[in-house]
Amino acid sequence: MPKLLKNKPSPPGASDIPLLAWLATSVSILTFLFYLKAGDVLLYGDAVAHINIARRVFDSKTPGLLQLGTVWLPLQHLLMIPFLISMNMWRSGAGGSIPSMAAYVFGVVGIFRLTRCALSGSNPPDAVARAAAWIAALIYAANPNLMYMQSTAMGEAVYLAFFIWAVVYFCEWIRGNPAALTRCGLCLAGASLTRYDGWFLAVVTALAVLALSMKRGVVPQGRVSDTHTAGALAPKAVIRFLLITAAAPALWLAYNAIVYRNPLEFENGPYSAKAIERRTQSAGNPGHPGSGNPIVAGMHFLKAAEDNVAANEWLQRGWILLALGAALTPLILYRNESQRPFAKSAWPLVFLFIPIPFYALSIAYGGVPIFVPQWWPFSHYNVRYGLQLLPAFCVSIALLVNFIFRSNWNWRLRFASVLVLLVFVLASYSRVWRAGPVCLEEAEINMKTRNQLEVQLSTWLERLPPGATLLLYVGDHVGAVERAGIPLRNTINEGNHRVWKQPTDPEGLWERALADPPKYADYILAFEGDPVWQAVHNLALPELVEIHVTGQAHAVLYRAR
Repeated sequence: MPKLLKNKPSPPGASDIPLLAWLATSVSILTFLFYLKAGDVLLYGDAVAHINIARRVFDSKTPGLLQLGTVWLPLQHLLMIPFLISMNMWRSGAGGSIPSMAAYVFGVVGIFRLTRCALSGSNPPDAVARAAAWIAALIYAANPNLMYMQSTAMGEAVYLAFFIWAVVYFCEWIRGNPAALTRCGLCLAGASLTRYDGWFLAVVTALAVLALSMKRGVVPQGRVSDTHTAGALAPKAVIRFLLITAAAPALWLAYNAIVYRNPLEFENGPYSAKAIERRTQSAGNPGHPGSGNPIVAGMHFLKAAEDNVAANEWLQRGWILLALGAALTPLILYRNESQRPFAKSAWPLVFLFIPIPFYALSIAYGGVPIFVPQWWPFSHYNVRYGLQLLPAFCVSIALLVNFIFRSNWNWRLRFASVLVLLVFVLASYSRVWRAGPVCLEEAEINMKTRNQLEVQLSTWLERLPPGATLLLYVGDHVGAVERAGIPLRNTINEGNHRVWKQPTDPEGLWERALADPPKYADYILAFEGDPVWQAVHNLALPELVEIHVTGQAHAVLYRAR
């Protein structure tokens, strides 16, 4: 009989990622169910808009990919579509949450893999790198604000996953894995089609790849004996990476040029951040804090980042100090010859701080405001953007743990130092839970009256006859239609026209319906000041209900015929 081969023992840490993925999935589902039951999944107006942009691609009188519109990048909406076919998944918002939940799991695993790759000087990774990676992943997974955002249809969790994995594969590439460069490019393309942060990240990463290629010398594969250099710096791999990375922004520019006759429609069009800021200023409101001043803008972003990890001023400052301290650890380790491999492999972690210059420039010159409750105007707006620095904070703690474990201190001092760090994180997160996640608070404050109006409207819209056609402007209150369960194909809205006929499309369904509402619609929902209101307020149509909610334009439901 042939001799039976014994199973090879699994290398240390082989079960780490499956176990971590299972834990993250469990946390994701339980958190989602908690917020779904509390009615918090659809608090953000942007979350409702994301869901309905995806839904109208197939549920519209004029369906198709042109319903994706502009300004918001398309990938997240495309990922939602399969989960929004169900009417229940659409109305509850669950269909929009699924991509965010999956991204949360990938982000947790990515933080683990990135930290383990950066801090490991051996293969398989040693126990110190694994321990630090577990700590970073658990800090990322346990962040209360991220746990809430991954329960919604917002794009933060999706972008963070692409961001983290782009850095993972860049780190693996510089360590000698040539295939990782193509994967890095694919992640950068995904990030670039999710948020404009990804464009900045893609440019910085591409410059880093080119700089490394020129420094080491790009050589044909097989010409040198060093497999790290031969594989990682092969010219075909670098060119492929650059083409993949550039493809996503190029595709979006081409889409805007073809459809809107303006490749920068998303940046300077009527719905862009700059246009919204101009309208705000024309109404007599001052510019947002940090406008024209990248230093002040960067301070507001850092404050938002602090608010996402702690609810106490002293704890918030502690996170910044720890991040600064972690930035110095590679330099300290580099002075010790035995620790240089760890220092050399850890430098790509600096990419996690890329959001700081991006948001400093965006706030200063891009019309992107961030309001934090501690500073003027003492409000909440885009505080969630601070989550972009969460990976940097998590890995900073892991770097310090790695430094402590690899130091020559006695074991008692090392144990006490790590314990202090973990207690600090626990204290920070417990204060956030006690005060409430700032991202949830932002949604509750900014969307309270809007959601009240939409709930009241939905109770009346539910009474309309099945199949009745409703004319309305969905840009502001599409949530009322969603809550009422009225298919978007039963509505005539501003998306039912040919956008390349800007600024108007006389032959489009939307414009024809506004010109003669009773001819095209059975019922009309108008909000004071919107295009439908302007089209019908002089027609003397019978009013069914008029709803007033403080802080919102009053709404009128008409019978058209």
